[in-house]
Amino acid sequence: MKRFTTPATIAAVHPDGGLPEGQIHHAAGPADGGYLIAAVWNSKEECDRFVSDVLLAGPPPEGGFSGEPQVLEAEVANLQEA
Repeated sequence: MKRFTTPATIAAVHPDGGLPEGQIHHAAGPADGGYLIAAVWNSKEECDRFVSDVLLAGPPPEGGFSGEPQVLEAEVANLQEA
């Protein structure tokens, strides 16, 4: 399975080594022949702005994702932390 955690990909989705503005949780890993990314945002608007202004603003980083992702959205009803 191809790994998608190249430094260029991580730099694109985690500016300055942290989470993008408005994202409060992020988890990712290989799943079912692809990659599952679960991100929790303060608002849908902040997520949409990040996707359009950062992720889709240019070509994917070398070794990163290509093509359209399958996106599933849900409103968080319960979020627990350790």
